[in-house]
Amino acid sequence: MAASPAKTARPPLAFLPEAMGVVCWSASGGLRRWVRRSWLYRGLLKGPLADRIAVHPFDALPRKLDEADALLRGRFRFQGEAVDADNHSIFDYPAPSAEWNEALHGFDWMPPLSAAGGEAARTLATNLLSQWLKRNARYTEPAWLPHVMARRLIALFAHGRFILSNSEVMWRSKVFVSLREQSRMLARTAGEAPEGLPRLEAAAGLALSGACLSDSPRRLQAGLARLEAELARQILPDGGHISRSPEKLVLAFRLVLMVMDALTAANKIVPPGLRGAHDRMAPMIRFFRHGDGSLALFNGGGEGDARMIAGLLSRDDVRGQPFAYARHSAYQRLAAARTLVLLDCGSPPPPAFSANAHAGCLAFELSAGPHRMIVNCGTAALASHRRWHPALRATAAHSTVTLADTSSSIVLREGWTSRRLGARLIHGPAEIETRRVETEKGWTVVASHDGYLHSFGVRHERELTLSPQGLALTGIDRLLPKDLRKRAAIPFAVRFHVHPDVRVSTAQSGDIILKLPSGEGWRFRASLPVAVEESVYLGGDTVRRCEQLVIAGNVKNEPVEIGWLFEQIGMNL
Repeated sequence: MAASPAKTARPPLAFLPEAMGVVCWSASGGLRRWVRRSWLYRGLLKGPLADRIAVHPFDALPRKLDEADALLRGRFRFQGEAVDADNHSIFDYPAPSAEWNEALHGFDWMPPLSAAGGEAARTLATNLLSQWLKRNARYTEPAWLPHVMARRLIALFAHGRFILSNSEVMWRSKVFVSLREQSRMLARTAGEAPEGLPRLEAAAGLALSGACLSDSPRRLQAGLARLEAELARQILPDGGHISRSPEKLVLAFRLVLMVMDALTAANKIVPPGLRGAHDRMAPMIRFFRHGDGSLALFNGGGEGDARMIAGLLSRDDVRGQPFAYARHSAYQRLAAARTLVLLDCGSPPPPAFSANAHAGCLAFELSAGPHRMIVNCGTAALASHRRWHPALRATAAHSTVTLADTSSSIVLREGWTSRRLGARLIHGPAEIETRRVETEKGWTVVASHDGYLHSFGVRHERELTLSPQGLALTGIDRLLPKDLRKRAAIPFAVRFHVHPDVRVSTAQSGDIILKLPSGEGWRFRASLPVAVEESVYLGGDTVRRCEQLVIAGNVKNEPVEIGWLFEQIGMNL
C-alpha cells in the first residue's frame, strides 16, 4: 500500500486548557478512587432496592454463536485480541489492552452467551457475573468508569433475563444491590464519560436504569434529560453523527432504539427530543448503506454488521428515505438503478470528536448492486490493528487525490498533548465548495477543497457524473494553482482503491478491467496512464490485501485536469 502516515503538526495553543484539565483530572485519580471506595460514599449509594428488571429492551446485536463457542472453550476475544482462561477467572488475567479490558468489564461476553442459550452458557454467564461481583463490589477502574458501567448495565438489562430467572435468592439479591449502586453511581458520574459515543452510552445507560429498574423514577427523568441533551449535541440536523462516522451513527441509533423500546414497554412517553433524533438518524443510515447492506468507510467507521443494521432499520416505522445531499454531515449521494456513489465533501469534525477522523476530503466509494468496487481502505478500530491507524487516516488511503504524498488534513503530533486529548485531526480543509446539478448525462456533483492551498498553493476540484441508468461514472479531477508564485513540480497521485473481492486485470488497450464476484464487468480508463499497485482493506475485522489504480503526474504553474471513467461492459466476462 503506497500510503504514508498522515502528516503531523504541533498542537494549537487553544488545546492547552483542555489538556491541563485532563492532567488535573488524572492527578486527582488516587483521591477520587479512595473517596468513592470509602464506606461513607458507598452509603450515599443506598436506597430503595428493585427486585426485578421490569423491562428487557430489544437489542439488535446479531447472534454470534462462534463467539459463544469460543467463550465456552475459555477464549475471550474482544477488540481483535484474545486471552485464554484455563482454570482461573478471566478477571485475574492481565489485559492485553485497555480496550480489551473495558470490553470485559462492559460484559461484551453476555450477548453471545444469551444468544446461544442452554445450560452451559447460562452457567458460564452466572459464574462470570459472580466473579465480577466478588472483585468489583466497590469502586474500581476501569470497571466503574461511567461508559463502561453503562455498557455493563445495558448488557444486563437487555440480555440478563436468561441468568436472573430462576436464580438462587441470595445471589439474586447481591446482583440487585450491585445494580442499585451502579445505577446511582452512574447518575453522579455520567458527565465524566469521554466525549462522543461513550458519553452517549452513559446517558442511555442512565435512562435505561430508570426504565428497567423500579427503584427511582427520578433517575429515569434525569437520564432522559441527559440523553436528549447529548443527542442535541451529537446528532446533526440531517441525522448524521457529529464525528461524521457512519458506524458511530449506527451505534448511537442502537442506543436510541433501546431506550425507546424500554419506554414503550414500560408505558412511558417517548420525549420529543428522542423521537426527533430517531426520525432523523434512520434515513441517514440508509444514506450510507451500500447494496450489501453494510456501511461506507468514512472517518474511522467500518462496514458494521449488515444484520444488525437491517434489524435496527426494521424497527423504523417512518421509513424515511435518504437525502441526495446531507448538507450538515457534508456527504453527497448519487444513485441510479443498481449503482451507488458516496462522496465525502466535508471538513474534519470538531476537535473533540476528531481523534479517529480521516483526511479523506473528496474521497468517494462506488458499488454496483451488492458488490463494492471502489472503496476507502477502512479503519483500525480494533486494538489488534492499531499499527495501521496512522496510515489508514492518511489521504493516500482514500480514493481521492494526494499531493506530494501529503495528507489534506494534519494529525496532532505524538506528544504530551496527543497522549491526553488523542491524535486529533487538525488544520484540514476549511473552505469546501459544493454544487449539484441535473443534466441530460445524469446527476453531476462538483466539489473543491483548500486542504492543499496553504502548503502548495493548489486547490483540488473533483467532478462526478453518474449516468441515468447507472452504467457509467465519469470523473474529472482538477488541480488548480491559485497564486502567481513560481513553484517546483509537485507530484500528485489520483488513487482508486479496489475492493478485495474484485478481480483486476489489464486489457491490451491499456484499459483496466474490473470483474465483480457476480461476473459483471466494468472498465476503467483515464486521460493519463494508469498503474495497478498493492493496497490493503480493513472494512471488517481482518486485514485483506487488495489493489489500487493510481494515476500519477506533476502539477506546476498551470492547471492540470485528469479525466477518468468507470463503465459497465457486460456480464460473465
